Order: sequence, then C-alpha cells, then structure tokens
Amino acid sequence: MEYRQNKKTGDQISVIGLGTSYIAETSEKEAVAALLLAHKNGVNYADLAAAGGKAFAYYGTAFSDLRKEMLYQVHFGANYETGEYGWTTNLEKIKRQIDWMLRSLHTDYVDYGFIHCLDTAEDWKSYRNNGVLDYLLDMKRQGVVRHIGLSTHTPELANLVLDAGIVEQLMFSINPGYDYHHGDFANGNTDERMNLYWRCEAEGVGVSVMKPFSGGQLLDAKASPFKRALTKYQCIQYALDKPGVLTVLPGIRNAEDVKELLGFFDAAPEERDYGVLGTFTPRDAVGSCVYCNHCQPCPAGLNVGLINKYYDLSRVGDTMAADHYTKLEKHASDCVDCGHCNNRCPFRVTQSERMKQIAEHFGK
Repeated sequence: MEYRQNKKTGDQISVIGLGTSYIAETSEKEAVAALLLAHKNGVNYADLAAAGGKAFAYYGTAFSDLRKEMLYQVHFGANYETGEYGWTTNLEKIKRQIDWMLRSLHTDYVDYGFIHCLDTAEDWKSYRNNGVLDYLLDMKRQGVVRHIGLSTHTPELANLVLDAGIVEQLMFSINPGYDYHHGDFANGNTDERMNLYWRCEAEGVGVSVMKPFSGGQLLDAKASPFKRALTKYQCIQYALDKPGVLTVLPGIRNAEDVKELLGFFDAAPEERDYGVLGTFTPRDAVGSCVYCNHCQPCPAGLNVGLINKYYDLSRVGDTMAADHYTKLEKHASDCVDCGHCNNRCPFRVTQSERMKQIAEHFGK
C-alpha cells in the first residue's frame, strides 16, 4: 500500500480507500470479509456516504476492534431513515442520523465529519441557516468530530466553502469524463476543475475521489462518452495524478472486488498509462500538462511532470512550490530542447517552450 499525508491533519491516508456505493447489496459475511481483507492489505480510509444503511453495521462488525486503524468520512446530511440513502439539511433529522451512525459503527468519534453533498450556493445557505454547520462545528469542539470535510460535485460551490477556511478534506468527483465535459456531474470547465485541484494542493486540503469510473460508464465502450473503454487502473492513476488528491474511493461489493483494486499496485506502468485520453480530449484540454509523465524518460534527466506541477502550483499562490522546485535535481533551465517530450506528449503540450516559461518564472 502507498500512503499520502493530509497536510492539514497529518493523517497518512491509503491511496486506495473504500467507497460504499455497493457494499450494502451483499451479505454481512461477504461484506465483513471484504473489509477485513482491505484492512489487512493496508487500506485505512473509508467513505460512509453509503447507498444503503446496512453498510454501517457491516463496518461496525468488521472494525469495532480495529477502529483506531481506520479513518472514516461520515456525512452530516446523509439520511437513512428508509434504509436507503437520502439527503437532508434538516437539523433534527441529521442529529438522529449521526447518533444512529455512531451506534452502528461501534464508535464514539468521527475522523472526518463532512458537510454533505452541497452543489449550489442555496444548498450552502440552507446548511448554515438550518443550524447544521453550527452543529457540525460544535461536534468538532467537543472532539466527537476530529476534522471537517466537504463533498460536492461543483467547483464553484467548493471554492465558496473553501473560502470559509474550515475545510480540511474535500470529496470531489474526478474522472476523465467529468473533467472533459461528459456526464451528469461534469460541472465546471476543464480549467475551473484543474484550478480547484491546484487550490487544494496549495492550501493543504486533501482530496478524496468519488466516482472515479463515472458510475462504470468509462469501463464500457458502449456507455463511455469517448466510445472507448478505459480500465479501472487507468482511471485510478488518472485521479491520483491530480494535484491535491490523497485517495481514490471505488465502491466494492466483495473480496474479489478488493483483490482487483489491490492489483493496481502490481500493474505494469503501461496498464496504468492513460495517455490514450490525448486522442479524444476536447480542444480546451489540449496543450495542458496533466502530469501523466507519459513523456518520460527525459534524455536530460528532467522530471517534466513535477516541474510542471510546481509551476502551476506557484501560479495559484502556493508559497512552498518554489522551494520544492529549487530542491529538484534538474530544473527547467536544464532542458536541451531535444523535442523528445513534445513528440511523446499525448495532450500535445509543447514542453520545450513551457520549460522556457518555467525557467523564467523561477529564475532557473
């Protein structure tokens, strides 16, 4: 397992975590076995915006003796009164649901208490006016909630709540379909979405990724907006390469699903390579480095993806980016303009010209 640190909280988070969109569909025995297998292999992060209420009891059974080794996202606004997922900003309902969730999970605290699934300014207004935000913040003051998160599908709303300065983890839907204008949650244009990822990276807000496969559409050539299937490993790598991303949270049903996800770490680089996206991305995405490192190896020894990443972060105000850039073994000024990266880039970035811009920006 690989881990990334949330800069605001210090938590070391497994790069593959657990989504709960499907696990309520299976039996308790199968579900518990799958959860324990994931834990045994280093998974330590789970989202609990479950599709069905049974998932909470499954987690409680699996991890009651291992609670301190797991990190939970619990959503203040997810409603399971019917047994299935629902959404609410009603304060009393949310209080009852949080009490029920904690009992079902066999725990007395929440690692990340999430402002749940807000996509419009009106949602944010209702969340505050109804007293839900105050309740969540009070739970943090009491120590019941350790950190504050936000789940949304909309960059504009994410930025609005981030401006409040209380969010330490963002749950956002990241996949090639949404980033390139395809799908029900493809909110914001390519630049708006990338700027959000850069902002999270610059401010130390971790990103946990929901819907990495676009509900399975990207895995099926007939359903994919690109008319070509991607693999789960390509989608996972795509999300992990985005600035700010700490963990990807695919849904699981059973131990076989867990084993398949864990295979990501043994997959050859070509199995993770999503460079094929460059052949069908929209015009406004062409020419933008996505840090995929498809251009590697650089004959001059430059880490082209990382140099681009630090440049983009510096431009959006990350004061540490220049220091990180300076500590690289090779800098943009070391580019020999051989054209190797230009020819290999699937997104048609003229990296040799970009290296000149970056060298001028950083002064080396």
